Amino acid sequence: METAGESLNVGFIGLGVMGSPMATHLAHAGHRLTLNDANLEAARELARTLGGEAVAVATPGEVAARSDIVITMLPNGEVVQAVALGENGLLAGWRPGTLLLDTSSSQPWLTQQTAKQLAAAGIAMVDAPVSGAQWGAQEAALVFMAGGATEDLERVRPLLDRMGTSVFHLGEVGSGHAMKCINNLITAMTFSATCEGLTMGKRYGLDPAEMVRVLNVSTGMSWISKTHIEKRILSRTFDDPFKLELMLKDIGIANALARETETSAPISALGQQLWMAASRFAGPGASVSELGRWVEQQSGTVIEPGATPRQA
Repeated sequence: METAGESLNVGFIGLGVMGSPMATHLAHAGHRLTLNDANLEAARELARTLGGEAVAVATPGEVAARSDIVITMLPNGEVVQAVALGENGLLAGWRPGTLLLDTSSSQPWLTQQTAKQLAAAGIAMVDAPVSGAQWGAQEAALVFMAGGATEDLERVRPLLDRMGTSVFHLGEVGSGHAMKCINNLITAMTFSATCEGLTMGKRYGLDPAEMVRVLNVSTGMSWISKTHIEKRILSRTFDDPFKLELMLKDIGIANALARETETSAPISALGQQLWMAASRFAGPGASVSELGRWVEQQSGTVIEPGATPRQA
C-alpha cells in the first residue's frame, strides 16, 4: 500500500464512473474510507474490493459520523444539497470542524446556499469539480477547479493531489463550479463546431481522418479534435461514458450564469438549443458522443475515414 502523509478518516458519497476510481486512489494512499451511494450494493462491493478499513454505510449521516472530510461526486447541486442537508444527511452526523469537499458538477448558486447553511453549523465547504473524464479518474490525472477559503483548500489538497495532477484555486465557494460549467460549455461548442466542419469537408470530398490530422497541428486544434473525434466518432463506437444529458445540464448552468452576470452569450444560447435537439434525438442515458451522430443525421453525412466524391 502507498502512503502519503497523514492517514485521514474520509467519507466518499457517489461511487459511479468517476467516484469509484477516485475513492480507490485514496484507499491506496492509506486513508480510512466510509462509502455511500444511492446504490448501496455498489458501495458494499467497492468496500469488499478495497478491503482494509473501507466500510459501506446506508446513509450520508452515517458517513459524516465516521469522517473528518466527506467527498461528494454526485449528478448536480440539488442532489448534493439533499445529501448534505436533507433527512439523514451529512448535517445529521457531522460535528463542527469537519469539511465537505464537493467534486460534483453543480450549480454555483446552490453550492453557495449549501455552504452557507453548513457554515452556520461550523462545517466548511470546498467545491472542486473536475476535468479529465473517466480515464483521468482512473489514472489519478484529474484537474481540480476549486472554490473556498485558502485554509480549507490546503486542508484537502493532499487528497486532491492523490486523485489528480493539477489544482487551481479560482476564488470563494462556488467559483470552482462556475469554472466547471464554463469549461464544459466551451468543450460542447467546440465539439459541435468540429463535427459540423467534418461533415462539411466530407461532403466536399475530404477524408475526415486526414482533416483531424490537419486540425491537430493547426489553429483548429482542441481536446475534442485530439482525443474524442478519433476515439469515439471516426471509430464509430460513440461510447464515451460521460452522458449527453449531463453535458446539456452544464450548458444550462453556464447559460444561467450568463444571465445572472448579464453577459451577452448568443452563441452559447443557440448552442444550448442545438444540444437540446441532440438530446431528444439520442434519448435518455445516451453517451455525449451521440452529439456527433446527431450532426451526421442533420447533414445526411457520416463522419468516417475515407474520401468520397464531392456531394452537391
